[in-house]
Order: sequence, then structure tokens, then C-alpha cells
Amino acid sequence: MSAQQERRATKRKTMQLTTFSDLGLAEPILRTLEGEGYVTPTPIQTKAIPIALAGRDLLGIAQTGTGKTAAFALPIMHRLAADRRQAQRKGCRVLVLTPTRELATQIAQSFRTYGRHLGLTVAVVFGGVGHRPQTQALARGVDVVVATPGRLIDHLTERDITLAGTEILVLDEADRMLDLGFLPPIRRIVSHLPAKRQNLFFSATMPPEIGKLADELLRDPTRIAVTPVASTVDSVAQRVLHVESHNKRALLVELFGDPQMSRALVFTRTKRGADRVARHLEAAGIRVAAIHGNKSQSQRERALASFKASKIRVLVATDIAARGIDIDQVTHVVNYELPDVPESYVHRIGRTARAGAAGTAISLCDVDERGLLRDIERLTRQSIPAEDRRHDAGGLPDRPGHRGPNGRPDNRRQQQTPRGRQQHGERNGRTAGPSAAAGPTRRRAPGKRSANAAGTA
Repeated sequence: MSAQQERRATKRKTMQLTTFSDLGLAEPILRTLEGEGYVTPTPIQTKAIPIALAGRDLLGIAQTGTGKTAAFALPIMHRLAADRRQAQRKGCRVLVLTPTRELATQIAQSFRTYGRHLGLTVAVVFGGVGHRPQTQALARGVDVVVATPGRLIDHLTERDITLAGTEILVLDEADRMLDLGFLPPIRRIVSHLPAKRQNLFFSATMPPEIGKLADELLRDPTRIAVTPVASTVDSVAQRVLHVESHNKRALLVELFGDPQMSRALVFTRTKRGADRVARHLEAAGIRVAAIHGNKSQSQRERALASFKASKIRVLVATDIAARGIDIDQVTHVVNYELPDVPESYVHRIGRTARAGAAGTAISLCDVDERGLLRDIERLTRQSIPAEDRRHDAGGLPDRPGHRGPNGRPDNRRQQQTPRGRQQHGERNGRTAGPSAAAGPTRRRAPGKRSANAAGTA
């Protein structure tokens, strides 16, 4: 291609570049986005916003951290602003269901930020805090309710809220909802909604169960997928360290000898395991806090606030934090234990390399977890570079479908770990683990900034 042809191609590409103003959003919303420094929408926003503005049902699939929150929040606010009317008493015009408290808080903050010139009302409903403030917030009716399923059902049972006038239902992190056993509560909530409504489903992965739920609840939906399902972010450098189980904690402390690990998330499978790892790191002189389903809401908020403010270096978490913690400059994610569900790996490592930054994901894998590692590699369609840190072996035995650290096929029959275990979140919707309330990226799209943990609206 000649230099002139290259210039023409560049010019055509520039002319085709979509901005938020091209999407037909209301002027007050555009003013907010401009004030925040957001100009260009992400691919999921470019595709989803026109469909949502048209009132169509939508099933959106995109990687965590690509801006799904703004993809539904912006067109919803535009529609509410274009048709200003008061929600009925104890009712809401929009219901957003999320699996966790942290994600509910972040989504509500996004609505408040993007809609600050619109005068819309937002309420947050989740467990772990008192009912009374939430009941008072709902009493007069609100434009948007962001809720976890369990506490919302409590309010429905107590008749603190009615969904008869709800116009739009958003199900965020739909795959995580099913993963945590939320399907019965979701069906119960949907039974309270009017048949005539708009449905917006967003998810980072697309297991068969999500397809079945979409067929059941969505009406002639438009499906958009802007990235390969269950793909990992290219800017995350991944590696696996093979280590004996009893040596994991010592290796973890050794890893934190690297000063570049300045802000790290460490994931465990269980709540008790998270506490044990946090105590071990603290004893090694590393500033750390743990977050999981047994922590009170105030403890979780303090831990997140300290992590965001760099008062602590490490946040140890169960999969309660695998989606939805939108914190910039997380340098490393460490999988102290591999997740039972391979899709959770994608969401865990998606906590780093956000807002255009680079990041590193390190997984500690013992012999009993090699089956989980193979599942992850099969799901993500990639082989993760491995290094042997075992003290009693000079290499890994061969087994099918995996390559050892020497690059040769690893053909040893492997010990399977049950896949049927559910993640250790809180059951019945009483807040399980956060999801990506990821917004768009700065100078490219809104939402890529860390929302301070907010209380109940």
C-alpha cells in the first residue's frame, strides 16, 4: 500500500469513528460524559446502546472490563429523561439485578454519576445492612432500583416494593447469577414483573444455561458478542507456578518480595482459606485485608476503601470479588487456588489490566488442581506458560492435553477435581461475589474509574 493509500485509509477510519454524540444520547448525558473526559464508546457500548434506545430486548456478551455497565445505564437514563414521570408509590421504573453487594453499589454509583444532570432517583437494595433505610428509600417510588435477589425478595414479601410498573429489567452478570444458584429467586422476581417490559441481559461468558434462560425470558432478543466468549484480556501476562499445596503460602510471601506487586488481589476458594492466607501475609509484614461472604458489609466496604486508597497492599478474596471490583492499577492477580468453575478464572484475572493498563496473573497449582488448569486452558483456548516451583521434583510428568515447563506434552493421567461444587458465595441472593460493573475506559468510554463504596440510597 502506498503512502497516499495509507493516508486515505486512515482518514476513512477516522471518519467512521463513533463518538457518544453519534449515538443520539440526551444532551445532559453528553455533558456529563464530556465533563468526565469520555469521548469514544467501547465496542459493546457502540453496539448495545442503539438497540437499547430502540426498546429492543438484548443479550450482550463481552469480556469483563469492557464497559457493560455504561452500555445499559446510558440508554436507560436517556429513555427515562425522554419520558419523565413519577414512579408509582413503592415502585420503580427500572430494576437492575446483580449477584453481589459490591456490584450493586458500583452500578448505582454509575447511574448517579452519568445521570447527575437529569435528577433521576436511585435506590440500592442488598443484604447485610438494615431494612429500614431501604424501605424508606423505596416508599415514594424511585426511577432505578439496583438489587441483589435475596434482599429484593425480602422486600417483596414484606410488600415494601411493587414491581407492577417496572418498564425495564436488567440482569447483569447473568452467568454468575446462575453459577451461584440464583435461578429460582430470579424466576420468582420475574413473576412480579409486567409481561410488557424491556429486558437487557449482560454477561461475560455464555454457558448453555444462559442461553436457556434468555430463551425463556427475552422476547426476540438481539444478541451481540464483541469478544470471544471466555477469552482473556491480551494485556494480562499469565503464568502458572506448579507447587506443593503445603508450600503455597511460603511461595506467596516470596512472590511479594517483588516491589512491582504494589497492588494485588489474591483469590482463594473458601472463606476460611482467605482468612488463613491473610493472617499468614500479615505475619510476614505485608499490609493485607480479607473480603468474603462472612464479613459484614461495613468490613467489606472498609477493606475495599483501604485497597483503593493503597492503605493495604493486598486484598485476599473469594470469588465474591471476581467480578465487579473496578479498581484501577491492580498490578497483579494471584490465584492462590484455582477456581472450580473455569469461567471464574477469566473474571478473576480481569481485575487487572483495566483502563488500558497492563497486568500480571499468577496461578499457584498443586497436583490436585491440574485438572482445573486443563479446564481453564480448554475454555480460554490457550496454553498458560508454566514453571515448576516444587521442591521434590525436577519436572512435571506427562499427561494429555497439557504441556509441562519443558514444553513437551504432559501425558500423565490426571486426577479430576469435582466441577459440581458451587462457588463459596452467599446463597439465596444474600450477596455472593461481585461482578464487573465495568464502565468504559477514560478517553475511550465512561465507567473506568473506581466508584467509592456507597451506602444504601
